Amino acid sequence: MGRRSVGVLVALGLMGCAGEPVDSVTLEVDLPAEFRFIGGANYGPATGEICTLPRRRGKRPERKIFIARYKPVAERVSFELPLAEVIEGCPTVLRSVNFDIYAKWGKRDTDVSGDIAGFSIRDPSNADLAGMPETGIQELHKQCQWLFRTVGPQHAIIKVLVCKPFGLASQPQEQRAGVVVERDQLPGKTLRVVLSVTDEEAPAVGDNWLVVSGGWKRCKGKSFEDRDAFCNGNTTDFKPIKMPDGRICDVYPSCKK
Repeated sequence: MGRRSVGVLVALGLMGCAGEPVDSVTLEVDLPAEFRFIGGANYGPATGEICTLPRRRGKRPERKIFIARYKPVAERVSFELPLAEVIEGCPTVLRSVNFDIYAKWGKRDTDVSGDIAGFSIRDPSNADLAGMPETGIQELHKQCQWLFRTVGPQHAIIKVLVCKPFGLASQPQEQRAGVVVERDQLPGKTLRVVLSVTDEEAPAVGDNWLVVSGGWKRCKGKSFEDRDAFCNGNTTDFKPIKMPDGRICDVYPSCKK
């Protein structure tokens, strides 16, 4: 991701007015350049409590929102999350954290795509879960990739962001299928969410493109007007594409002839 600058994100409303937090965990998020997110810390009644939180239109006291905005360089944002909190008289605990992730792929306001992410926090169990490292920092990794496709009569390039499930730093990527963290491991510790984006792009739709020197060529299909344009074994007929900067090219992303 390159060199990261360190910043502090203040999460409005994370300290409930009805009660002080019993303990907390530091949540850090490493963001690539031109990424942002809207996150939510979700609280529910503590185990054994029979209280319920009232539902109000437009107000959810059990969900605390925090936001990181676009920056031209990679950065790390951090904030404190209470692990337990009394909300409107109901003892609650942090149950999960989720993110709506957005990233820019071009200069226009509409050149944005996104994905979602999240992890659960549960009470101690007998399950064989990874413990907190001696450093007190548990890293949760999530790798994203840009997929490209064409749209419209000029076959303009757009991109879609897709991200793999969260995984622990010690867990092989191919074995990752999500993360569950035990609450009793977290007081005074740090959860570090590491978002990364691979440099290698790939087609969003199969059998639309043929790999060539310098990138990919868009298959012609039945005609230039054919917007689906599957290759169907034709490796000689292609169509030009419109790049995000307006150039008309034969090969994405190098624009070689």
